Amino acid sequence: MGKYIINGGNRLEGEVKIEGSKNAVLPILAASIINGGESIIHNVPYLKDVNTLFNVLNTIGCSCSFEGSTMIVNSSGDLNINIPEKPVREMRSSIILMGAMLGRFKRVKISFPGGCEIGLRPIDLHLAGLKLLGAKIVESHGYILCECDRLYGNEIHLDYPSVGATENIMLAAVSAEGVTIIQNAAREPEIADLQEFLNKMGAKITGGGSSTIRIQGVREFQNVEHTVIPDRIVAGTYMVAAAITGGKVVIRDIIPEHIKPIISKLGESGCKIYRYDQSIGISCSKRPNAVEFVKTMPYPGFPTDMQAQMMALMCTAKGTSIFIETIFENRYKHAEELIKMGADIKIEGRAAIVKGVNDLMGAHVVSRDLRGGAALVLAGLAAEGTTIVDNVDIHIDRGYDSLDMKLRSLGADITKDEN
Repeated sequence: MGKYIINGGNRLEGEVKIEGSKNAVLPILAASIINGGESIIHNVPYLKDVNTLFNVLNTIGCSCSFEGSTMIVNSSGDLNINIPEKPVREMRSSIILMGAMLGRFKRVKISFPGGCEIGLRPIDLHLAGLKLLGAKIVESHGYILCECDRLYGNEIHLDYPSVGATENIMLAAVSAEGVTIIQNAAREPEIADLQEFLNKMGAKITGGGSSTIRIQGVREFQNVEHTVIPDRIVAGTYMVAAAITGGKVVIRDIIPEHIKPIISKLGESGCKIYRYDQSIGISCSKRPNAVEFVKTMPYPGFPTDMQAQMMALMCTAKGTSIFIETIFENRYKHAEELIKMGADIKIEGRAAIVKGVNDLMGAHVVSRDLRGGAALVLAGLAAEGTTIVDNVDIHIDRGYDSLDMKLRSLGADITKDEN
């Protein structure tokens, strides 16, 4: 299963380079199906989720290869429209293949998605959007069959700005006849990156990163080369790592505009933030102050994917912080593990009340989801004694490239036991 063994108390110092975004590269890999040709994708992080989708693409008939941090996908020829069940059950992001396959082949069969157990994440918005483009959808025995004679543009208003639904509709709509307009679209930077990739391929999309996206369907696509944006959640995680250890770290190769909400909350906690062109410096020489209120919201609000890491920091802060989780109803599983380490946390529905303590203590804890696992690692860096974090391979490796090695380069005492 894999575990991290952390001896806490070391102050982190130095520089760390941020890899490409997991949440950007996965839909881009799905989009590589559309052109029926070659896609060269740079700055691809080496992650479990990326490897899973890499294997799925190979399984359905693409030719994929890795060269360093560059992935080359050739999707020429007829592909298998039946997506393998196991990876979709394990990784929710696999559902993004639905829009791309439907757009190119007008037919796809895929199982209902799984992933981290952080609450209900229904795909109703995905399916409703694809239906409005002309897809006929049959759900039976845990599978979804989407098919159509043709796709046609339509105006689609999302009840909620779902990132996955926005991406799936974009991937299908680029091949539809006419114009598609997505209202109340997700505004995350990863949407804009997908738009850039698709436009390089020959699509005609405007508005990515805003609440209204306009897509003019096209018939022909071309080979494409693209560099994935840096991972804003990984950047935020290393910023919290510096803060929770009283360290001083420079986070390189990032887009500061993408992490404004994280910068704001860390500044509120008393950290000193130094902004550069493509990097951020952070130092926190004193015990952090409590942040009165952290409410997760769709972008550009505070990201739900940083809630757990921020909670770990607030466990060590002076004063009381209140967290409100508005995105997922079951995203406080890390709290009970932090309590094992001496944290003072009370959960009331979607609210968490965190009273900072003077010291966290090392303990044997279990990662129950990706970001919660990262939060436990951060807590272990600051705790007295030894912390063991289990389920590293299952969860943390899905979203962090060489987390232990990068933390060691900053001075952390952390090792990975593969057994």
